[in-house]
Amino acid sequence: MCTLALGRKEPCKDVVGGIRAVYFANYGALGAITEADDVISEFGGDPVFYQYEVKGTSSFTQNIQSNRENGTTAFEQVVELTLHKLTKEDHKELKVLAFGRPHVLVEDYNGNVFVAGLEHGMEVTGGTIVTGAAMGDLSGYTLTLTGMERKPANFIDVTGLLPDGETDIAATSDAATPIVKGTNV
Repeated sequence: MCTLALGRKEPCKDVVGGIRAVYFANYGALGAITEADDVISEFGGDPVFYQYEVKGTSSFTQNIQSNRENGTTAFEQVVELTLHKLTKEDHKELKVLAFGRPHVLVEDYNGNVFVAGLEHGMEVTGGTIVTGAAMGDLSGYTLTLTGMERKPANFIDVTGLLPDGETDIAATSDAATPIVKGTNV
């Protein structure tokens, strides 16, 4: 039975849009998940997360796809990234990313962290490698990752995953140093 349990008041206007960073982990590395009330507090595996800082036009969207005739509901998760500057190192990594189906942690500017592609991973479904035409145009990469899940992306309680006293996932790593669960996540 699908019974509602809560109402919702109009919230204060104290949030902002946009994502601050994404963290990629190889598919299957999360292990057993500890979850309560749709919030993940622990990954049972030893995932290594690789941080990609983003700013501006990157986004995370979840589209609800419900079909009355089939009696199904699924959640399409879409991460769109704009990565500035072309490099041979990024070229190689993004090729591997396109071949795989990683789990993706998405950190927004409100301090929320979500895990997209929890069960089935995320697929690179499009993107560009672009040099632009004018001097002010993008020279870099755009990527679209898409996943289809049975539930919306879970919130993550990062305090249970970070070293003692840490509360900011971005403070525990940089793009050159992966975040390793059990070491510094």
